[in-house]
Amino acid sequence: MGRKRGSLVFLPLVVFACSVAGGLSGSKVGAAAAASQGDDLSQEVASFTKAFAIVEDNFAAPVDAGQAIYKGAIPGMLRTLDPHSNFFDPRDYQLLREDQKGHYYGIGMQVGARNGRTVVMAPFPGSPAYKAGLRPGDIIDTVDGKAANNLSTTEVADLLKGPRGTEVTVTVAREGTPDPLSFTLVRDEISRKSVDDPFWVQPGIAYVHILQFGEATSKELDEGFKRLGEANIKGLVLDLRDNPGGLLDQGVAVADHFLQKNQIIVSHRGRASAERPYTARNGNRGRDYPIVALVNRSSASAAEIVSGALQDHDRAWILGETSFGKGLVQTVYPLKESTGLALTTAHFYTPSGRLIQRDYSNKSFYDYYYDKDDNVRNPADVKSTDSGRTVYGGGGIAPDQKYATPKLDRLELALYRDGLFNYTRAYFAQHAATLPEGWMPDETVLEDLHDYMLKRGTVFTESEFTADHDWIARNLAKEMYTTAFNVDVASQLYARTDPEVRQAVEAMPQAAALLESARKVLVRRTAPQPPSANAAAAR
Repeated sequence: MGRKRGSLVFLPLVVFACSVAGGLSGSKVGAAAAASQGDDLSQEVASFTKAFAIVEDNFAAPVDAGQAIYKGAIPGMLRTLDPHSNFFDPRDYQLLREDQKGHYYGIGMQVGARNGRTVVMAPFPGSPAYKAGLRPGDIIDTVDGKAANNLSTTEVADLLKGPRGTEVTVTVAREGTPDPLSFTLVRDEISRKSVDDPFWVQPGIAYVHILQFGEATSKELDEGFKRLGEANIKGLVLDLRDNPGGLLDQGVAVADHFLQKNQIIVSHRGRASAERPYTARNGNRGRDYPIVALVNRSSASAAEIVSGALQDHDRAWILGETSFGKGLVQTVYPLKESTGLALTTAHFYTPSGRLIQRDYSNKSFYDYYYDKDDNVRNPADVKSTDSGRTVYGGGGIAPDQKYATPKLDRLELALYRDGLFNYTRAYFAQHAATLPEGWMPDETVLEDLHDYMLKRGTVFTESEFTADHDWIARNLAKEMYTTAFNVDVASQLYARTDPEVRQAVEAMPQAAALLESARKVLVRRTAPQPPSANAAAAR
């Protein structure tokens, strides 16, 4: 018992020390304060050790020390700091690294929960699952003989992963097929790109969607533009919606692609770190096509670094909703037993100097994450873009042009949750899992969906179904394209039919005018100034 308690004191001590680091230098007064702080810290750690010893000796059931520390003490401490400092257990830490690297080893498909079972949502193009013929809607029965109906979706996903070159056997139930289907697959490296392939949304207007900022994001963007032919771009729709952020250096590298060389992209500073500016090292090399950037309430962190830099330099017209408002930088510290600690170490500032972090004091973390005010701004943090437009800090990147995504009505919500997914599964149980290129649901298919939803007990009126016609058609097409083609083709179709993307294309003249205005201001600032009258007289 005594040895176990002794070994536990180290981790809390290290974590507490990290949280107060930086106060150990300065004048003699500062040194005295630091010494006092250290005494307080020792007392707090001693109190923690005593409290844990009481729990360990007297709790009604045996105490798992690792659970108490890693799932209780450390996360509890971090929750008192800010909403973004976080502790990662071994699985979460592994998933974080996989997201950053953009690859893992497995069979390559997204799985999800439906009616208490784990089902295939989408095999990734080119993956072992895709090549073997697994498809959306397949219900996973067993993995290597282990029944999946008693496992969570997370547990099933973990079983599907494994070392490259190893086999895994998956049995599934497929609607319209009386007997279970068995697939033996060889695990391989699964790459998940953070940038969808750019494409022409209309002649001369390119579209690219950045899903998040991983280790290869800027490289993927560059390669995608090369394949498309960036020299032919007359305007770009840069989609940052629902992008949660990621690696700061990749946000900087993406912004670098669009800005002029030496322009400031972002800066950050913290209690233990001096201010550090990041500038465009390569620049856009004359690629000065207009850009409309799309953001919404789920565009955060590195996505806000990019959109903030493009807005402050008048390089892009921002369209959509006010972004999330995360202006904090986390440093990830690896800990023992494959765990990690993400600690907020700095605030970042846009090129104009504004801090876009939303206030999280005096509110729950739930309200911070989900109750977003679209009009939050800090009236004391007023800055100007390169051309003199007023921008504010305090609550995300406010768009230059608002586009409010309509809220789902009750029919759309039912279809979004599982109605379209289940209908697609039933449709392809009776039809070949193929569609002609350019296919969109006709009235016959929509009427069939209408009757299917009524039979399932979904409550809606005929006027609701008629009013939702366009939304239903494009969302059903996306779902069915995922089965008939793949998830990437489905995403491209969805973007082509997206009303907000169409709005972005229509806003391209505003982006071009903004770019021209900033160019004129820059010319005026850099032009040689005529000598003053006094200077002329002195000569």
